[in-house]
Amino acid sequence: MQRLPVDSSLRLFKRLAVRNEEPNMNNIADRPVKRPYVPPDRGRAIGAILVEQGRLGAQDVDEIQRFANAHGVRFGEAAVQMKRITEHDIESALAQQYNYPVLQRGGQSGVADDVIAAYQPQSESVEPLRALRSQLILRWFNSATRKVFAVTSPERGEGRSWIAANLATMFAQLGERTLLIDADMRQPRQHRLFNIDNSVGLSALLTGRAGREIARRIHPQLRLFVLPAGIIPPNPQELLARPVFEVILDHFAAQFGLIIIDTPAVSETADAQILAANAGNAVMIARRNYTPQSKLVAAMETLTDTGVNVIGSVINAH
Repeated sequence: MQRLPVDSSLRLFKRLAVRNEEPNMNNIADRPVKRPYVPPDRGRAIGAILVEQGRLGAQDVDEIQRFANAHGVRFGEAAVQMKRITEHDIESALAQQYNYPVLQRGGQSGVADDVIAAYQPQSESVEPLRALRSQLILRWFNSATRKVFAVTSPERGEGRSWIAANLATMFAQLGERTLLIDADMRQPRQHRLFNIDNSVGLSALLTGRAGREIARRIHPQLRLFVLPAGIIPPNPQELLARPVFEVILDHFAAQFGLIIIDTPAVSETADAQILAANAGNAVMIARRNYTPQSKLVAAMETLTDTGVNVIGSVINAH
Protein backbone atom coordinates (compact mmCIF):
# COMPACT_ATOMS: atom_id res chain seq x y z
CA MET A 1 0.00 0.00 0.00
CA GLN A 2 1.44 3.33 -1.02
CA ARG A 3 0.00 6.47 0.52
CA LEU A 4 -0.55 9.09 -2.15
CA PRO A 5 0.11 12.78 -1.48
CA VAL A 6 -3.05 14.66 -0.55
CA ASP A 7 -3.67 17.56 -2.91
CA SER A 8 -5.71 20.63 -2.00
CA SER A 9 -8.83 19.59 -3.89
CA LEU A 10 -9.00 16.24 -2.09
CA ARG A 11 -7.68 17.21 1.30
CA LEU A 12 -10.92 16.21 3.07
CA PHE A 13 -10.68 12.60 1.94
CA LYS A 14 -8.53 9.67 2.96
CA ARG A 15 -6.87 8.28 -0.14
CA LEU A 16 -5.81 4.68 -0.62
CA ALA A 17 -3.71 3.29 -3.45
CA VAL A 18 -3.72 -0.13 -5.07
CA ARG A 19 -0.63 -0.84 -7.12
CA ASN A 20 0.20 -3.97 -9.02
CA GLU A 21 3.83 -3.46 -10.00
CA GLU A 22 6.47 -6.06 -10.71
CA PRO A 23 9.33 -6.34 -8.21
CA ASN A 24 12.80 -5.25 -9.23
CA MET A 25 14.46 -8.33 -10.65
CA ASN A 26 17.89 -6.78 -11.30
CA ASN A 27 20.70 -9.12 -10.27
CA ILE A 28 18.31 -11.36 -8.42
CA ALA A 29 20.04 -14.46 -9.79
CA ASP A 30 23.29 -13.36 -8.16
CA ARG A 31 21.89 -13.00 -4.69
CA PRO A 32 22.43 -15.80 -2.16
CA VAL A 33 19.26 -17.70 -1.34
CA LYS A 34 18.62 -18.49 2.31
CA ARG A 35 16.53 -21.63 2.61
CA PRO A 36 14.32 -21.67 5.71
CA TYR A 37 14.50 -24.80 7.80
CA VAL A 38 11.13 -26.53 7.94
CA PRO A 39 10.64 -29.08 10.74
CA PRO A 40 9.75 -32.53 9.41
CA ASP A 41 6.50 -32.69 11.37
CA ARG A 42 5.17 -29.60 9.60
CA GLY A 43 6.00 -31.07 6.21
CA ARG A 44 4.33 -34.31 7.19
CA ALA A 45 1.21 -32.38 8.23
CA ILE A 46 0.92 -31.03 4.70
CA GLY A 47 1.74 -34.48 3.37
CA ALA A 48 -1.04 -36.05 5.43
CA ILE A 49 -3.56 -33.62 3.95
CA LEU A 50 -2.34 -34.41 0.43
CA VAL A 51 -2.69 -38.13 1.17
CA GLU A 52 -6.26 -37.56 2.42
CA GLN A 53 -6.99 -35.64 -0.76
CA GLY A 54 -5.67 -38.52 -2.85
CA ARG A 55 -2.86 -36.48 -4.38
CA LEU A 56 -0.01 -38.43 -2.72
CA GLY A 57 0.62 -41.85 -1.26
CA ALA A 58 2.31 -42.55 2.09
CA GLN A 59 5.52 -43.65 0.32
CA ASP A 60 5.51 -40.39 -1.66
CA VAL A 61 5.43 -38.40 1.57
CA ASP A 62 8.47 -40.22 2.95
CA GLU A 63 10.44 -39.75 -0.27
CA ILE A 64 9.53 -36.08 -0.54
CA GLN A 65 10.45 -35.41 3.09
CA ARG A 66 13.86 -37.02 2.60
CA PHE A 67 14.42 -34.90 -0.50
CA ALA A 68 13.33 -31.76 1.39
CA ASN A 69 15.68 -32.47 4.30
CA ALA A 70 18.60 -33.23 1.99
CA HIS A 71 18.17 -30.04 -0.05
CA GLY A 72 16.98 -27.70 2.70
CA VAL A 73 13.69 -26.82 1.03
CA ARG A 74 10.09 -26.84 2.13
CA PHE A 75 8.01 -29.98 1.76
CA GLY A 76 5.76 -28.43 -0.88
CA GLU A 77 8.68 -27.05 -2.87
CA ALA A 78 10.33 -30.47 -2.82
CA ALA A 79 7.15 -32.18 -3.96
CA VAL A 80 6.78 -29.77 -6.88
CA GLN A 81 10.45 -30.15 -7.85
CA MET A 82 9.98 -33.92 -7.85
CA LYS A 83 6.88 -33.42 -10.03
CA ARG A 84 4.69 -35.34 -7.62
CA ILE A 85 2.16 -32.53 -7.28
CA THR A 86 1.47 -29.01 -8.60
CA GLU A 87 1.60 -25.58 -6.98
CA HIS A 88 -2.20 -25.59 -6.90
CA ASP A 89 -2.14 -28.85 -4.90
CA ILE A 90 0.06 -27.17 -2.28
CA GLU A 91 -2.21 -24.13 -2.09
CA SER A 92 -5.20 -26.43 -1.66
CA ALA A 93 -3.48 -28.33 1.18
CA LEU A 94 -2.41 -25.13 2.94
CA ALA A 95 -5.93 -23.77 2.59
CA GLN A 96 -7.33 -26.87 4.29
CA GLN A 97 -4.65 -26.80 7.00
CA TYR A 98 -5.44 -23.21 7.93
CA ASN A 99 -9.18 -23.33 7.12
CA TYR A 100 -8.60 -20.97 4.20
CA PRO A 101 -10.61 -22.25 1.21
CA VAL A 102 -9.17 -21.89 -2.27
CA LEU A 103 -11.78 -21.92 -5.02
CA GLN A 104 -11.53 -23.63 -8.36
CA ARG A 105 -10.38 -21.41 -11.19
CA GLY A 106 -12.26 -21.15 -14.48
CA GLY A 107 -14.25 -23.88 -16.19
CA GLN A 108 -17.92 -24.65 -15.69
CA SER A 109 -17.83 -24.44 -11.88
CA GLY A 110 -14.91 -22.13 -11.17
CA VAL A 111 -14.58 -18.41 -10.59
CA ALA A 112 -13.22 -16.18 -13.33
CA ASP A 113 -9.49 -15.48 -13.56
CA ASP A 114 -10.12 -11.91 -12.39
CA VAL A 115 -11.16 -13.08 -8.91
CA ILE A 116 -7.57 -13.90 -8.08
CA ALA A 117 -8.09 -13.62 -4.31
CA ALA A 118 -10.40 -16.64 -4.50
CA TYR A 119 -8.17 -19.14 -6.30
CA GLN A 120 -4.65 -17.83 -5.65
CA PRO A 121 -4.78 -15.96 -2.31
CA GLN A 122 -1.02 -16.19 -1.71
CA SER A 123 -0.12 -14.56 -5.02
CA GLU A 124 2.03 -11.41 -4.89
CA SER A 125 -0.59 -9.58 -6.92
CA VAL A 126 -3.10 -10.10 -4.09
CA GLU A 127 -0.93 -8.26 -1.55
CA PRO A 128 -2.03 -4.75 -2.62
CA LEU A 129 -5.66 -5.86 -2.26
CA ARG A 130 -4.87 -7.32 1.16
CA ALA A 131 -3.31 -3.99 2.13
CA LEU A 132 -6.46 -2.19 0.95
CA ARG A 133 -8.58 -4.50 3.08
CA SER A 134 -6.38 -3.73 6.09
CA GLN A 135 -6.78 0.01 5.52
CA LEU A 136 -10.56 -0.36 5.32
CA ILE A 137 -10.59 -2.35 8.55
CA LEU A 138 -8.43 0.17 10.41
CA ARG A 139 -9.98 3.35 9.02
CA TRP A 140 -13.66 2.35 8.84
CA PHE A 141 -14.75 -1.24 9.53
CA ASN A 142 -13.72 -1.45 13.19
CA SER A 143 -15.64 1.69 14.10
CA ALA A 144 -18.62 1.49 11.72
CA THR A 145 -22.02 0.73 13.21
CA ARG A 146 -23.60 -0.23 9.88
CA LYS A 147 -21.09 -2.08 7.75
CA VAL A 148 -22.32 -1.37 4.24
CA PHE A 149 -20.42 0.43 1.49
CA ALA A 150 -20.78 0.99 -2.23
CA VAL A 151 -17.90 0.58 -4.67
CA THR A 152 -18.19 3.11 -7.45
CA SER A 153 -16.11 5.09 -9.95
CA PRO A 154 -16.39 8.21 -12.10
CA GLU A 155 -16.67 6.24 -15.37
CA ARG A 156 -16.72 2.68 -16.68
CA GLY A 157 -13.56 0.69 -17.26
CA GLU A 158 -11.87 1.67 -13.99
CA GLY A 159 -11.93 -1.74 -12.27
CA ARG A 160 -14.89 -1.17 -9.97
CA SER A 161 -16.41 -4.66 -10.28
CA TRP A 162 -12.99 -6.32 -10.08
CA ILE A 163 -12.12 -4.61 -6.80
CA ALA A 164 -15.61 -5.24 -5.36
CA ALA A 165 -15.36 -8.98 -6.16
CA ASN A 166 -11.89 -9.41 -4.72
CA LEU A 167 -12.57 -7.32 -1.61
CA ALA A 168 -15.73 -9.29 -0.86
CA THR A 169 -13.78 -12.53 -1.24
CA MET A 170 -10.99 -11.35 1.04
CA PHE A 171 -13.33 -10.19 3.81
CA ALA A 172 -15.05 -13.58 3.64
CA GLN A 173 -11.63 -15.24 3.95
CA LEU A 174 -11.30 -13.47 7.32
CA GLY A 175 -14.43 -15.31 8.40
CA GLU A 176 -16.71 -12.30 7.94
CA ARG A 177 -20.16 -13.22 6.65
CA THR A 178 -20.10 -11.10 3.49
CA LEU A 179 -22.73 -10.23 0.90
CA LEU A 180 -21.77 -8.80 -2.48
CA ILE A 181 -24.71 -7.14 -4.25
CA ASP A 182 -24.46 -6.47 -7.97
CA ALA A 183 -26.63 -3.36 -8.21
CA ASP A 184 -25.42 -2.46 -11.69
CA MET A 185 -28.64 -3.30 -13.49
CA ARG A 186 -27.36 -1.83 -16.73
CA GLN A 187 -24.14 -3.80 -17.36
CA PRO A 188 -23.89 -6.37 -14.54
CA ARG A 189 -20.70 -8.38 -14.19
CA GLN A 190 -20.58 -10.21 -10.85
CA HIS A 191 -22.51 -13.25 -12.12
CA ARG A 192 -19.80 -13.75 -14.74
CA LEU A 193 -16.97 -13.32 -12.24
CA PHE A 194 -18.46 -15.91 -9.88
CA ASN A 195 -20.04 -18.11 -12.56
CA ILE A 196 -23.56 -18.05 -11.11
CA ASP A 197 -27.01 -17.95 -12.68
CA ASN A 198 -28.28 -14.44 -13.37
CA SER A 199 -31.86 -15.28 -14.32
CA VAL A 200 -33.14 -14.21 -10.90
CA GLY A 201 -31.48 -11.45 -8.89
CA LEU A 202 -31.84 -7.96 -7.46
CA SER A 203 -34.29 -6.81 -10.14
CA ALA A 204 -36.68 -9.64 -9.25
CA LEU A 205 -36.25 -8.97 -5.54
CA LEU A 206 -37.14 -5.29 -5.97
CA THR A 207 -40.32 -6.15 -7.89
CA GLY A 208 -41.46 -8.79 -5.41
CA ARG A 209 -40.87 -11.74 -7.74
CA ALA A 210 -38.20 -13.38 -5.57
CA GLY A 211 -37.33 -13.87 -1.91
CA ARG A 212 -34.22 -12.70 -0.07
CA GLU A 213 -32.82 -16.25 -0.12
CA ILE A 214 -31.72 -15.81 -3.76
CA ALA A 215 -28.24 -14.71 -2.67
CA ARG A 216 -25.89 -17.55 -3.70
CA ARG A 217 -23.22 -18.92 -1.39
CA ILE A 218 -20.05 -19.29 -3.44
CA HIS A 219 -18.36 -22.09 -1.45
CA PRO A 220 -19.48 -24.21 1.55
CA GLN A 221 -16.39 -23.20 3.55
CA LEU A 222 -16.35 -19.55 2.49
CA ARG A 223 -18.84 -17.14 4.04
CA LEU A 224 -19.29 -15.25 0.79
CA PHE A 225 -22.72 -14.71 -0.75
CA VAL A 226 -23.41 -12.98 -4.07
CA LEU A 227 -26.71 -11.41 -5.09
CA PRO A 228 -26.58 -11.00 -8.88
CA ALA A 229 -28.30 -8.13 -10.66
CA GLY A 230 -30.78 -10.42 -12.42
CA ILE A 231 -32.59 -9.69 -15.64
CA ILE A 232 -31.91 -6.12 -16.79
CA PRO A 233 -35.10 -4.10 -16.22
CA PRO A 234 -36.27 -1.16 -18.38
CA ASN A 235 -36.37 1.13 -15.32
CA PRO A 236 -33.40 0.37 -13.02
CA GLN A 237 -33.22 3.86 -11.50
CA GLU A 238 -36.90 3.84 -10.56
CA LEU A 239 -36.52 0.40 -8.94
CA LEU A 240 -33.53 1.49 -6.87
CA ALA A 241 -35.28 4.69 -5.77
CA ARG A 242 -38.22 2.78 -4.29
CA PRO A 243 -38.41 2.53 -0.48
CA VAL A 244 -38.33 -1.27 -0.81
CA PHE A 245 -34.60 -1.15 -1.63
CA GLU A 246 -33.84 0.48 1.71
CA VAL A 247 -35.97 -2.13 3.48
CA ILE A 248 -34.13 -4.95 1.71
CA LEU A 249 -30.75 -3.43 2.53
CA ASP A 250 -31.68 -3.07 6.21
CA HIS A 251 -32.77 -6.72 6.26
CA PHE A 252 -29.48 -7.86 4.75
CA ALA A 253 -27.48 -5.60 7.09
CA ALA A 254 -28.97 -7.52 10.02
CA GLN A 255 -28.05 -10.84 8.40
CA PHE A 256 -24.48 -10.14 7.24
CA GLY A 257 -21.36 -8.75 8.87
CA LEU A 258 -20.48 -6.77 5.73
CA ILE A 259 -22.31 -5.74 2.56
CA ILE A 260 -20.45 -4.50 -0.53
CA ILE A 261 -22.51 -2.98 -3.36
CA ASP A 262 -21.19 -2.87 -6.92
CA THR A 263 -22.69 0.17 -8.66
CA PRO A 264 -22.72 1.75 -12.12
CA ALA A 265 -20.39 4.69 -12.80
CA VAL A 266 -21.28 7.99 -11.16
CA SER A 267 -21.13 9.98 -14.40
CA GLU A 268 -23.39 7.55 -16.24
CA THR A 269 -26.66 7.82 -14.29
CA ALA A 270 -27.95 8.72 -10.84
CA ASP A 271 -27.98 5.00 -9.90
CA ALA A 272 -24.65 5.17 -8.09
CA GLN A 273 -25.73 8.22 -6.12
CA ILE A 274 -28.94 6.48 -4.99
CA LEU A 275 -27.09 3.30 -4.05
CA ALA A 276 -24.30 5.08 -2.17
CA ALA A 277 -26.86 7.20 -0.30
CA ASN A 278 -28.67 4.05 0.84
CA ALA A 279 -25.40 2.41 1.82
CA GLY A 280 -24.22 5.55 3.61
CA ASN A 281 -20.59 4.87 2.66
CA ALA A 282 -18.62 4.57 -0.56
CA VAL A 283 -15.16 3.76 -1.89
CA MET A 284 -14.25 5.61 -5.06
CA ILE A 285 -12.20 3.76 -7.70
CA ALA A 286 -9.99 5.56 -10.21
CA ARG A 287 -7.75 3.92 -12.77
CA ARG A 288 -4.10 4.82 -12.99
CA ASN A 289 -3.21 6.83 -16.13
CA TYR A 290 -6.86 6.69 -17.20
CA THR A 291 -9.17 8.65 -14.90
CA PRO A 292 -8.85 12.46 -15.12
CA GLN A 293 -8.45 14.04 -11.71
CA SER A 294 -11.24 16.53 -12.50
CA LYS A 295 -13.72 13.69 -13.02
CA LEU A 296 -12.58 11.97 -9.83
CA VAL A 297 -13.10 15.16 -7.82
CA ALA A 298 -16.50 15.78 -9.44
CA ALA A 299 -17.66 12.23 -8.68
CA MET A 300 -16.57 12.47 -5.05
CA GLU A 301 -18.29 15.84 -4.64
CA THR A 302 -21.48 14.40 -6.15
CA LEU A 303 -21.56 11.77 -3.42
CA THR A 304 -20.51 13.96 -0.51
CA ASP A 305 -23.11 16.58 -1.44
CA THR A 306 -25.78 13.97 -0.71
CA GLY A 307 -24.29 13.06 2.67
CA VAL A 308 -22.39 9.94 1.61
CA ASN A 309 -19.28 9.15 3.65
CA VAL A 310 -16.56 8.64 1.03
CA ILE A 311 -14.19 6.36 2.94
CA GLY A 312 -11.40 6.83 0.43
CA SER A 313 -10.32 6.75 -3.19
CA VAL A 314 -8.35 3.90 -4.67
CA ILE A 315 -5.92 4.20 -7.57
CA ASN A 316 -6.25 0.91 -9.43
CA ALA A 317 -3.33 -0.20 -11.58
CA HIS A 318 -4.86 -3.60 -12.48
